[in-house]
Amino acid sequence: MGTTGFKLGVRSAAFALALCGMSHAADRGKGPVSRQSIESKIEYCLICHGTSGQGFRGYYTMPRLAGQQPQYIENQLHAFKEGRRLNPIMQNVVTGISPGMIQPLAEYLRSLNAAPHGGGPTEGAGLGKRIFEVGLPDANIPACAVCHGPDARGTRQIPRLAGQLYWYVTKTLTNFSRERGQRGEDSSGIMAPVARNLSPAQISAVAAYVSSLR
Repeated sequence: MGTTGFKLGVRSAAFALALCGMSHAADRGKGPVSRQSIESKIEYCLICHGTSGQGFRGYYTMPRLAGQQPQYIENQLHAFKEGRRLNPIMQNVVTGISPGMIQPLAEYLRSLNAAPHGGGPTEGAGLGKRIFEVGLPDANIPACAVCHGPDARGTRQIPRLAGQLYWYVTKTLTNFSRERGQRGEDSSGIMAPVARNLSPAQISAVAAYVSSLR
């Protein structure tokens, strides 16, 4: 999508949130950020993450960012910058994101409301729902809803899972200890032991359930 088409498609209310974030970033001494630079960076993000932030399944599965908690996005961008979260693509991308861009980007992405990507397996969704709502006490697996909320939309630094791509949830839970929470500066480290206790079938079940949520 070209820059002109993108500008026409940006909702004014959503972009107002980004502009508000730019103001707060400047207030915190992170320096002014131009509207044009934020527009360009949003367009750049949506090239990979989908035109509505809905995620994309290709050679690499790109996660849904639409509706994600702003504090979570901010924390993860800092984690990529500082090497606490390992992903060669994103560690390269964040070199072009200045500190003053992070909050407005996060606020804009939070404003998006894409439908779930869909297309993933549905088998096991019933088990996934049970794990999400009540956990598996005998396996020392707590209910996902305790932290992520009954609607799976997260809160503050706890991420939204509702509508996240099946393949991304599966990969993330499978590789959690290797890729996330390297030094525990945010809440990501909490998930490492939970992910280790989930079997591949249980991971698939949780992914099937949360990927269907709106």
